[in-house]
This record gives sequence, structure tokens and C-alpha cells, in this order.
Amino acid sequence: MPSDSARQPLLLINVVGLTPALLGAATPCINALLKTAKMATLQPVFPAVTSTVQASILTGQPPSEHGIVGNGWYFRDQAEVRFWLQPNALIQGEKVWQPLKREIPGFRCSQLFWWYNMYADVDAAITPRPHYPADGRKLFGLYSTPASLHEQIEQQIGTFPFPGFWGPAAGIASSRWIVDCAIAEFQLNRPDLQLTYLPHLDYSLQRLGPDHPSIADEVRAIDSEVGRLLAFAQAQGAAVMLLSEYGIEAVTQSVSINRLLRAEGLLQVRQSLTWELLDPGASAAFAVADHQIAHIYVKQAHDIPRVKALLQREVGIEQVLDKTEQRAWQLDHARSGELVAVAAAGYWFDYYYWFDDRKAPDFARTVDIHRKPGYDPLELFIDPAIRFPTLKVARRLLQKKLGFRYYMDLIPLDTRLVRGSHGRLPTSARTGPLLITNCDLSLPQHLAVTAVKQLLLEHFQGHPQADTANAKELPCGEPFP
Repeated sequence: MPSDSARQPLLLINVVGLTPALLGAATPCINALLKTAKMATLQPVFPAVTSTVQASILTGQPPSEHGIVGNGWYFRDQAEVRFWLQPNALIQGEKVWQPLKREIPGFRCSQLFWWYNMYADVDAAITPRPHYPADGRKLFGLYSTPASLHEQIEQQIGTFPFPGFWGPAAGIASSRWIVDCAIAEFQLNRPDLQLTYLPHLDYSLQRLGPDHPSIADEVRAIDSEVGRLLAFAQAQGAAVMLLSEYGIEAVTQSVSINRLLRAEGLLQVRQSLTWELLDPGASAAFAVADHQIAHIYVKQAHDIPRVKALLQREVGIEQVLDKTEQRAWQLDHARSGELVAVAAAGYWFDYYYWFDDRKAPDFARTVDIHRKPGYDPLELFIDPAIRFPTLKVARRLLQKKLGFRYYMDLIPLDTRLVRGSHGRLPTSARTGPLLITNCDLSLPQHLAVTAVKQLLLEHFQGHPQADTANAKELPCGEPFP
């Protein structure tokens, strides 16, 4: 085992949405790394969504074991759908830093903007966490361990540009700040392992799709930020591991599973003021939509065949997996739905359950990731029907500044605006995720994402522990050559 003084730090950089197909003229910094590094294509776990893949990277396990079956799921005992929760204990299984802390005296790990970041037993962590005063306002903010860490870093590099992290204004500013944060945190704490999440490509790829001409500019923007972090790592004598969670494929339309279930009398709503709210506890069946997959929760077992047959007939749904079939996909966990729907190529699933947009809940037209009973990529857009959006935003912000209640109703309900999605497994290595590293490790050409944990252990422990190429092929898409 290497001594404390001989340990080489490792910066793990998660560049969401990066695929081999996007490498080229727009990635000079990553290309330079490739001259001295090795690259493998990754086979993600299913579903290929943020929280699930990140949990598999950290634990080396599929969702059937770590329990993160999507970015959100239905809590049956609370009769509530909850998305984007933060407590690290929701990930079931041993995280990569835990054996390293046991076995290597003084081992330090930092986690920056990864999901399920709160209360993780790491040495430093920073994650988005707004404040919600009793008067109904939402104030942007961060949460960190130690508690003063984010304030200390913001004093050095400026306030985190929260609107640039998610919503219509999401863009390169947030990833640029996170790179500055990673550099500042490393200089402050010098962790052995630093985990950093850079979300920029997620935004443009969902808005425009992977084939849009301007995507090259977005790739160039994140490559430049990655380049700053790579140069810093080299100056610090640190190794790097750059990876992505999934690729994003082009889509043209969505499927409203909840509207199908409601039309059959299976989904129930509650009348609330002038709008309708999904009532999961009263519903015989409803869907938790999450990009290109949906967990369908069916209250009574005798309704499962009926619901499955209904969904199998719908255009845009490629497969419907019952609990038995979910085992082959390594998704058979208590948190999973009785059924899981997989979108066909070119489709994604929206969470909509109302038939009349005048009955849509008030949060549908806002950025509200915790209240919506499903993932909503429309939060990346401003409604094109708003004639003067800048003026409307300014008016709402003035209301906020003056302490009035305000309603930031900017988000459209036209699902045709979304041009990119993910969650299905990739059909080829070129459109799936990748891993690039200059660590002194044996790296096969193709690798399961569940093997990343083992690579990290090997880097620090100095000897291989398992066959990192031992990927279990999942029954979706073509096996990589």
C-alpha cells in the first residue's frame, strides 16, 4: 500500500453528456489529454439517468442493489412522489471512499455537486440547497461540509450562479464556477480523491439535440473549462479520470403515460383551487416519468396485466417490464414500479396528467423540481408565447426584491420543444458514455460503469482487486463490439 507521502491525488471529473461522437475539433483540451491517457467506452446501468449512474459509480453496484432507481420514485409509505432528494444515506451500499478511509490512514475525499451529497461521510462536500422562508420565497444557496466551506470559497471566487445551474438561464456559467470551486477546494484541503460534476452539456443537448449545429460551440465551451481543471491537476501532480454518465439521443415527441392511465379510470386527481393535482395514494396506477423511462406504480396486483397491455399498445413505448423482467435489467428493487416503461427511440416521457392546460397545476409553468411528480425538461425553456420575457422576469425579480409574493410562470407546456433525452441504454459505443484516465491502470476498451469504483480503488490501493472488464450485458441495445 502506498505511503501517505507517495499517494498521488486523483481528480474525477464528471462531464455529463460527453460521448466519443462529440470528441473532435471542438475538444482540443480533452484531445491533448488523450495523447498521454487511455480511453474506454462505458456501458451505463439502466436507467441511464443522473442519480442512478452516479450511485453505480460510487458503489460499483446496479440499481437493484443500491436502490437509486431513478432521479425520483414513489414513496409508498408516504403516498408521495419525490425527486432530487439529497441525503447520501438513500444510496444503499458501500461508497468508494469508505474502504479507502478504513485502509489508508489520513485518506481524504471531497465531493462537489454530485447528487446525494448531503451528510456523506466525506471530508468536504458542496451541493445546491436553496432556502425556503415561511413567507413562500425561494432563496438560492449552497450546503457544505464543513458548514462554512461554501462561504469560504464564495468569498474567494464569487457567489454561485444558481440560475445558471438549472432553468431557462442554465449554461456554462455554473460549470465555470464549479471548476473554480474545485481548484479552490483542492488548494484548501488537498483531498486524495476529488469528485466534481460539470453539468453544462446536459442543457444544450436536451434543448437542441445532439445533431444541432450549435452543439459544437457548447462542447467547445465545456472543453475549455475541463482544460483549466486538467492543467491545474498537472501542476499539482494529480492524476485525472474524466468520465460521463450517459449520452443524449435526439427525440421529437413525448408520451403522456399518465393521461393514458387517467383515460382508463386508473389515475385519480384532486381538485385544488383552480387546478388539478395528481393523487398517487388514490390512484390504481400512475407513472413517475423520468426522461426515457417511467416507473408505473400499480396498487393492486390484479391490475398489472391490464396496465401492461395498455402501455404495450401505445406508440412510443418500446418495452414494458414487469418485476420478473426487471431482474434481467438489474432494476428489481423495492423502490421500482410494478412496471417500468422504456421509451422507443425518438421518444421521451412527460409527467402530464391533465387534459386541459387551464387545469395544469400552478407549478407546471415554473421551475420547481421538487413539487413536480416527474422530471420536466421544459424547465430549460422560456415559453415562446411570452412576448417580452426579459421584462416579465425583471418584474418578477422586483416583486421578489420588494418582499412580495411572486409567481415565476415562464415555463412552456409544449413538449415538442425538447430535442434530446436519455435513459435508454445506448445502441453503440460512440453515442454512449466514456472514461479517460492517465492513471497507471489496466484499462479495457469497453467497461461497465459499475467497474469504475474498482479502478479508483486500484489507483489508491496499488493492486487490482477484480476483473474490471467483467460487465454484465443488459438486454437493451446492441452489445458493444
